[in-house]
Amino acid sequence: METVNSSERLMQLRHLMKEHKFDIYIVPSEDSHQSEYIAPCDARREHICGFSGSAGTAVITLEKAALATDGRYFNQASKQLDSNWELLKQGLEDVPTWQEWTAEQSEGGKVVGVDSTVITAPDARKLAEKIKKKGGGKLVGVETNLVDQVWGKERPPRPNEKVKVLDVQFSGKKFQEKLEDLRKELEKKKSAGLIVSMLDEIAWIYNLRGNDIPYNPVFFSYAIITPTTATIYVDSSKLSPEVLNHLGDTVHIRPYSAIFDDVKVMGESAQAETTTNGDSKTAAPKRKFMISTKASWALSLILGGEDKVDELRSPIGDAKAIKNKTELEGMRQCHIRDGAALSEYFAWLEEELAIKETKLDEVEAADKLEQIRSKHQNFVGLSFDTISSTGANAAVIHYKPEPGNCSTIDPKAIYLCDSGAQYLDGTTDTTRTLHFGEPTELERKAYTLVLKGVIALDTVVFPKGTNGLALDTLARQFLWAEGLDYRHGTGHGVGSYLNVHEGPIGVGTRVQYTEVALSAGNVISDEPGYYEDGNFGIRIENIIMAKEVKTTHSFGEKPWLGFEHVTMVPMCRKLIDEKYLTPKEVTWLNNYHAEVLDKTKSYFEGRDERTMKWLERETKSI
Repeated sequence: METVNSSERLMQLRHLMKEHKFDIYIVPSEDSHQSEYIAPCDARREHICGFSGSAGTAVITLEKAALATDGRYFNQASKQLDSNWELLKQGLEDVPTWQEWTAEQSEGGKVVGVDSTVITAPDARKLAEKIKKKGGGKLVGVETNLVDQVWGKERPPRPNEKVKVLDVQFSGKKFQEKLEDLRKELEKKKSAGLIVSMLDEIAWIYNLRGNDIPYNPVFFSYAIITPTTATIYVDSSKLSPEVLNHLGDTVHIRPYSAIFDDVKVMGESAQAETTTNGDSKTAAPKRKFMISTKASWALSLILGGEDKVDELRSPIGDAKAIKNKTELEGMRQCHIRDGAALSEYFAWLEEELAIKETKLDEVEAADKLEQIRSKHQNFVGLSFDTISSTGANAAVIHYKPEPGNCSTIDPKAIYLCDSGAQYLDGTTDTTRTLHFGEPTELERKAYTLVLKGVIALDTVVFPKGTNGLALDTLARQFLWAEGLDYRHGTGHGVGSYLNVHEGPIGVGTRVQYTEVALSAGNVISDEPGYYEDGNFGIRIENIIMAKEVKTTHSFGEKPWLGFEHVTMVPMCRKLIDEKYLTPKEVTWLNNYHAEVLDKTKSYFEGRDERTMKWLERETKSI
């Protein structure tokens, strides 16, 4: 990871800030659709500061610059930022949030600017209030992005990839039925309609997929769904005859760029309904349009502001998070194939490093894994950049090896591989930590404590209504007992051939995880870890699916839930220290390994002796 010289870019940006009469300018990570992973043309924060992680906000004043990010990226950001930048380590005691830092810098009536399309309306209001309390000036939303102007002709073009139809054999439900379900929600809320800006929600509800953002099968679009109409705002050049036939007369197509003009007209034309009571007519309350709390400030403003719209957690996002039977079965099947690919890869890697003593760098290894995955049924591509990391690099939580700027894999050090794939029937995300030599006692103990956390979350039974915050300590408890911890969430939602990180559910300390209880059909990751900067990193990640379970009793007559794991990859035998495992944990581990062997051995029996031997050894009972 190289430090990026940001001096020239900051100078140009500050010149533009003065032209717009801004004292402070905010550059979030997200695009106009609040995407976590973005197209290269929207990587504005990375362009201005050099930090390439997926989460963080840059704040630039006329004299200072700060980058705020969370614990996953402290190590990476410290390496990539130059001396122009102050790193705000979010979550640490006495470290201000980026909003607090901005407000502090605004004292004395200073004006703060931001592109109103890349910040949500709730976030903009909260920030404006903090600025006001500190005696700052206004928060001003602008339509032109100043970083885009600094970027100039070097800015990559906006992607224009083709949209594809996802067959109902994979989606499990026709899009017309999904629209009907949504319209029932609109009627319950007496809404004029829902304006949709999240790309994965549009892809999901219409059973369409794209390729505009690397690793995320989505396409640039907006949608408006009313009780009687459905419109997608997308460049028509992206739509094949197959897609147009799929949508039929049910869905209108409008240009992507027309969304703001149309929304303005629709907002203005929302009239009071009248109801008839005998011969008299009385005006009913005006129906408002709904927008997600993730919609941009720009969309909210053009509809007339918060008093003119209903802001709420997206009903599409909630529905999407509860997978149907077809999607759940797809998750099971794609994880079996993906597990077979990972076992083949680890067996190959061990032979290359420990027996042949081949020199392999982290990127070469990651490329081999992708090659192995690509031969499996329904493979589409990767679900994120493979984290192939050796030794100290494994301590960088979201490490990204790059050709010519990565390490040779050391067989005598920890190797952490966090990877996933997109298949037509599901999305995978698996982390395994291995050692091809002799691990230290500390490494074995840390690995086993992390494994205990994985098992604890996997086996928990909890009442319906429980949220992800309530479950988070289960995975951390064994590390906590030793005074250890990790600076990332324990679990995130996973899409079905969609974004590998999917809201609104998850397991961790984020406030949003308290807003939505876990439900049967949710698919999440189970991924505790431990990291020693400059030394090693350990993470184990399985994908688990929430389901109803039978219990001896049923207190409060509530349904009770548990989890089903679908990841089928062995744990690393060398790194397990049995003396830290209870008899129940040993039983779980042996049963898990028996299941992995049973479900994946058919890929290797009689055709791949190397992987078969590795698989049998790694799944042997302890």
